[in-house]
This record gives sequence, structure tokens and C-alpha cells, in this order.
Amino acid sequence: MAKQEMREPIETGCPDPFQYMHPVMRKNFGLWDYHEHPRPGVLRHVAKSGDEIWTVRVGTQRILDVYSLRELCDIGDEYADGFIHFTIRSNLEYQLTDGSRVDALIKAVEDKGYIVGGTQNSVTMLSHTQGWLHCDIPGTDASGVVKSMMDELIDDFRTAEMPNRVHITTSCCQINCGGQGDIAINVQHTKPPKINHDLVANVCERPSVVARCPVAAMRPALVNGKPSLEVDEKKCICCGACFPPCPPMMINDAEHTKLAIWVGGNHSNARGKPTFQRLVAAGIPNNPPRWPEATAIVKRILKAYKEGARDWERINEWVERIGWPRFFEEVELPFTKYHIDNWRGARASLNSSNYIRF
Repeated sequence: MAKQEMREPIETGCPDPFQYMHPVMRKNFGLWDYHEHPRPGVLRHVAKSGDEIWTVRVGTQRILDVYSLRELCDIGDEYADGFIHFTIRSNLEYQLTDGSRVDALIKAVEDKGYIVGGTQNSVTMLSHTQGWLHCDIPGTDASGVVKSMMDELIDDFRTAEMPNRVHITTSCCQINCGGQGDIAINVQHTKPPKINHDLVANVCERPSVVARCPVAAMRPALVNGKPSLEVDEKKCICCGACFPPCPPMMINDAEHTKLAIWVGGNHSNARGKPTFQRLVAAGIPNNPPRWPEATAIVKRILKAYKEGARDWERINEWVERIGWPRFFEEVELPFTKYHIDNWRGARASLNSSNYIRF
């Protein structure tokens, strides 16, 4: 018998997704005819062959414990066909071919304390970055902000009553793994780092710290006869990039680390071109464990959008139609000089015409 050769591992890239797909999905790949939305959280896809598959979306947190995973998998084995996958926003989706079992599946999920929703024109699950789980830059815990906000927005996840889908993201800092969405909650450090010069020489690789600064605000220095670093505070943008390679450059601060809210980010090309998000509120208190000030602003933005937007308008399209001055009035936020981009390249995006909407 010939010796079986070992398969070389694939070190890069995602695994082949077809091996994890429901058999009906594999059979009808690229051959779907239409889909329906019977209720929030449920989708029905029908293939040209007549096959159909039902998808039930369950609101789950991004950081799941083993007990919850096993509990959700047991529900899938009993009521679905044993096939699940997670969405890009960390929701679990069940796939099944028997539509008569959908109601029983939803009841089993809700009896365990989970919710069904997040499809079509709803507030989808908030996405978040690593937070204190295993990142060293965060000024606050993004998963905690998501938990507190989703507790307030749970009804908007369960229903589909928004003008269009709403994607909300949270980021623990403004330089690394955050994303943009219709509404984004970011952490802002508002002062330069404090340097413990006694530790820098023994802990930090100074050339790497200098090279890491995006605005060249770091430079080597000699302090008390020891090699250290210094910060040009006129250049520093308080991003926190220097802290991971050099922990003695402490930038986190309970008083001066704040939250900021941005709106209008959009990747879609459906009715207009993709847009960057814009700052609408800064200096919001970083007030765990519930972050009531940031949550209140997000709820005001969603309320104004829900009442004032036309059907299928995304938030950026709604703001573009009514104008930024009226947007700030609708959401009861002050407009200050700090909202105006003062970067030297921003003149290309400033409103330089005579047609200014008041």
C-alpha cells in the first residue's frame, strides 16, 4: 500500500466556502430567481429550479462564549438543517429548506433570550473593533459601547421601519481597525501622551516609535542623561499610535479620552457614489458602563432620520438632500468651527459656490 502523502497546509487566504454551504445553496449557486422578506429577520430565496431556502437571522454579540455557541448550534441541529454561518456584522444565520419550521425555530431562539431581526430597512447589529479584549491602543471598550447602545436600539433591530438599512460602527481609536458606516462612534484622545522618561530607554525601540508617528511629531531626545523621546505637541494629533511600541508613552486618560460621532459613511453605489463620514459631535464624555451621552445623540440622529428621510434614502443621501445646517438643527447638535476641515488639502471639498442652502 502506497504511503499517503500529507497535504500541505494553506497558510494564507480564506478556506473554500462551498464546503460549509447548505446543499441547496451549492446546488443553485448563481441560479436564484428571486427572494422575499416575510418578516424582519427572515428571508426566503427561491431558485429557478423551484428549490427554496429560508434564512433566519439571530442577533448575537461578536464575542461569544462556548456555552452560547453550543446552545445556538443545538437549536440549529434540532430545528434547522444543521447549517449556520455568521454575517460580517457577527450575526448568526440559520438556513433551512422547510418553511413550516421557521416559526418553531424563532420561538426556540427567543426562548433562549436571543432576538431575530436585522434585515432589510432596520438598524443592523452594531459592529465593533477589538476593544480591551486584546488591543493596547483603545481609549475605551468598543464592545461595551455596542452592548449599551443595542440595549436602547433593540426595537429598531427587531422591526424594519427605518427608511433604509442603517449600519452603525464603533471604533476604539481613530487609526487602526475601525470601519465607516451610516453612523460611527469613535474614541478620540484629546491630549498628547505623557512620557515616563525613566522607562523609555529600557522598554522602547526608539527608531520604531519615531517611524510609527503619522505626522512626524516624535523625535529622539536626551532627558536627565538617558536616551528618551519627546513630542512636538504642535504636530501631535493625539492618535495613540506611539503607545503600542512604547508603553511608557501613556495616552489613555479617564478625563481627556472622549467619544466622537460621525455620520454619512456609505460604500454603496446604488443611487449615488460612496461617501466619507463627517464629524457631527466631539468631546462626548467617555462614561462607562452605559455611555448615556453618546447613546442619546445616536438615538436623536436615528429619530430625525426616521421621521424626515424619504423611502430608501440612506443617511448620507438624506443629509445631502436637506443640507448640513438643517441636519444640525434636526438632531439638536451645535455646529462649531471645529467641524470645518482645516487641512490644507480640504479646500477641494469645501463649498465654494454662491448656492448655499440655509
